[in-house]
Amino acid sequence: MEYESPSQSPTLTQDQRLKLLYPMVNEEETPLPRCWSTKPVPPNPLLQDKYNYIGLSQSNLRVHYKGHGKTHKDASSVRATHPIPASCGLYYFEVKIISKGRDGYMGVGLSAQGVNMNRLPGWDKHSYGYHGDDGHSFCSSGTGQAYGPTFTTGDVIGCGINLIDGSCFYTKNGHHLGIAFQDLPSGLYPTVGLQTPGEVIDANFGQEPFKFDIEGEMRELRRKTQGVIEDLSWPRKHGDAQAVLHNMVSTYLVHHGYSQTAESFARSAGQEISEELTSMRNRQHIQKLVLAGKLGEAISTVDQLYPGLLALNQDLHFRLKVRQFIEMVSGADSLEIESESGGGKSWADTSSSSGHSGSNMDMEEQVDNAGGDVGNHENHQTEQAVNGNSQNTSNGNVDCEHSTDNMDVDAAAPRANSILANPARFECLIRFGRGLHVFASQMEQEKGRSEANSSMLQEAFSLLAYAD
Repeated sequence: MEYESPSQSPTLTQDQRLKLLYPMVNEEETPLPRCWSTKPVPPNPLLQDKYNYIGLSQSNLRVHYKGHGKTHKDASSVRATHPIPASCGLYYFEVKIISKGRDGYMGVGLSAQGVNMNRLPGWDKHSYGYHGDDGHSFCSSGTGQAYGPTFTTGDVIGCGINLIDGSCFYTKNGHHLGIAFQDLPSGLYPTVGLQTPGEVIDANFGQEPFKFDIEGEMRELRRKTQGVIEDLSWPRKHGDAQAVLHNMVSTYLVHHGYSQTAESFARSAGQEISEELTSMRNRQHIQKLVLAGKLGEAISTVDQLYPGLLALNQDLHFRLKVRQFIEMVSGADSLEIESESGGGKSWADTSSSSGHSGSNMDMEEQVDNAGGDVGNHENHQTEQAVNGNSQNTSNGNVDCEHSTDNMDVDAAAPRANSILANPARFECLIRFGRGLHVFASQMEQEKGRSEANSSMLQEAFSLLAYAD
């Protein structure tokens, strides 16, 4: 027998059906909900996935109420094991009412992590539900809105969420009831709630064919989306579409300094490059200097080609100087470059002024005691804190495989490439560090304390605790 929607075939396994409905979902990274959660009850009730009056059975797909059910305070809900992955596009699940129990106070819907499970879906913020006793929809509020029919024993209620526009709809016995909620957040969990004795429901997360043709709904959504794309007219204020696309590609190449490619593309597209090739090559040269660890030369080049840039961007200047200090320790950057680099002189010279002598002494003590302050950091951790990534191309002398637990800095003899092996280099590095410390103090006075800058500087100074 052929089905209009292949997912409705009863011969499919749950894995096959879910793969058919949600082909873009990688369950190794974002698992789909497959049953109700049985997580142990944490001390904080807001972190519970299942309240105490909820009982689970039949592979955690059947939910029954086991409380007193005297007041609304006896309401209990349960969340699914995982949130709905955004890559679903359109997600859907169903529940069958096995028994409405005493009063049929049941809710079906969605909730975020952290929503109180001692409530029916929809009563609290970031919780959304459709209730069986009155047919009302509840959107993060204890006051419901008229939405659909009531439901009782034998009915199948479905809940679908459009992850593209944030809308949510319900179905009853295979019939679409219309949009219930708009602008829902991401990361929601399928949720059901019960409140009176005898209430029992079964969940279908794709282990069986759905009553509602959700695959047909997906086809209709794709058709509408395709229509919107086809009907989209290019805004005339941006000019010809082809010219705009050419300009997008050209500006990307220029921004990243791909001068030769940008020049070739401009010729083939009949466009002019928005930046002179010389300027692009200059930026590319500065980038290569930074990646090679020659920060002193890079700073000098920036000051020469773009006067005043670093003065206007002191945070950038400070980060480059901290990076220069690290490259000096590793040997990738020359210690002599400090006295020659433009821009660096303005902050380094202030370290000799009498007004900052106390700061200099504090900094010298910090450097001398750096090993005790941050002895548990590895060199590659410091590099990541300063540079923002884990690339080690410029720090060839840093051994990232040995932790400080295996080092005895006091007892080990300095290696040939160690900063400690050359007292003159070490003294020069100390002077550079003093200037760097004063630079940080001046920034703090002007802009206020920055925890990020302080941490960055401290971790950079900690490199002197290592002999290699």
